[in-house]
Amino acid sequence: MPHYQFVDRPESLTSALCGYERLGIDTEFMREKTYFAQLCLVQVATPEEIYCVDPLDDGDHRIFWESLLAQPWVVHSARQDIEVVWQTAGAMPAEIFDTQVAAGLLGYPAQMGYASLVEDLFDVEMDKSHTRADWTRRPLRESWLQYAAEDVEYLLPAFDVLSARLEKAGRLGWAQEDSRFLLDPGLYVVNESQAVDRLKGARNFRGRRRAAASRLAAWREAEAIRRNRPRQWIVRDSVLLDIAYQLPTTEKELAAIDEMPPKLVSRVGAELLQSVAESANDESDYKPPRPPNEQQKALLKKMQAAVARCAEELGLAAETIASKKELSAIIISGSRQSRALQGWRSEIIGNELLSLLLSLIHISEPTRRH
Repeated sequence: MPHYQFVDRPESLTSALCGYERLGIDTEFMREKTYFAQLCLVQVATPEEIYCVDPLDDGDHRIFWESLLAQPWVVHSARQDIEVVWQTAGAMPAEIFDTQVAAGLLGYPAQMGYASLVEDLFDVEMDKSHTRADWTRRPLRESWLQYAAEDVEYLLPAFDVLSARLEKAGRLGWAQEDSRFLLDPGLYVVNESQAVDRLKGARNFRGRRRAAASRLAAWREAEAIRRNRPRQWIVRDSVLLDIAYQLPTTEKELAAIDEMPPKLVSRVGAELLQSVAESANDESDYKPPRPPNEQQKALLKKMQAAVARCAEELGLAAETIASKKELSAIIISGSRQSRALQGWRSEIIGNELLSLLLSLIHISEPTRRH
C-alpha cells in the first residue's frame, strides 16, 4: 500500500506543492443528497510524496487552491473532478493531462477505467472495495485513505509512459487538445433556461404545454440550487410533466395529479400554479425535433462508416474519433462547430465528414425551393 500524509490544514501544504512540472490529482466527493457535489478529499501526488488533503474544515483555503491550480495536473477521467473543483474553488487548473483520454488515443477502450489502465501498464491490481465509502464521515478510516492514496499513486508514472508513447506516435498534441477541452467552463455552468432539456418527455410538448414545462423546470432548477438538493428530491420528472400537460389552475386540481405529494402542494403549490399561469403569456415557437428522414439516416451510416475506416487505420476505437451522438448532432443541426470537425480530427476525418454533410445540404436545397 502507498505511503501518504494526511493533511487536515490545506493551507499548510502550499509550499510543498511548488516547483514541480506536474501533480497527480484525484478527488473524493459525495452528491447523492445534494445538488452540488460536496468535495470531501483531495489527493495530490508529487514524484516524492502523496498527500490526502481534507477540505472540510472551516479554514480559508484560497492559498491552497491558488497553489494547486497553478500547477499542471495529471488526472484520470477528469470531468467530474474538474466540475467539483470548479464548484468548490470557483476556478480550474491552468493545464491538465487526462490519462483516460491519452489511453484512448493509443488504442485502449475510450472509457477505460483507472484500475484497468494501471493493471495494463504496471501489472498492479488495485483495491476497489471502497468505491461506495461515505467520504463525509470523520474521522476517515485508514483503509479509505489507503484506497484514496492509491488512486493517485500511478498517475505520474502513467503520464510518463503514455506521453512517451503518444509522442512516438505523433499524437501527444491530440491528447493535450482533448484534455484542454475539459477545461471549458461551459461544460459546468448551471443554466436555468436550459433546465427543460433535462426534463425527459418535455421535448415532445408543443405550445403552452412546452412553455409550462420550461417554466416549471427552471423553477425546479432554481429551487434545487437554493436548497442544494437533487432535482428529483424537489419534484420528480413525472410529476412535473403531468403538471405541464394538465395545466392546473387551482390547488385542488394540482393535488389531484398522480403521485403529487400533499406536502409539496401545501409548501409550493402557489409557486407551481404561478409558473403554469405565466406560461399562458409565452409565445413559444418551439417544435418537437423531427425524427431523422431517410436522407439523414443514410448520411449517418456513411459518416459512421468513414469514422470506422479511419479508426481502424489508426488503431483506435471509433468513439474516440466521433461518437454516433456527435455525428447525429452534426446532421440535425448542420453546425460546423462540433469537435469532430475541429482540431486534429479535422485533419484526419473532419474534411470528409464536412463534405458528406454538404452533399446532404445540396440535395435538400431544391426540395425546399418547391
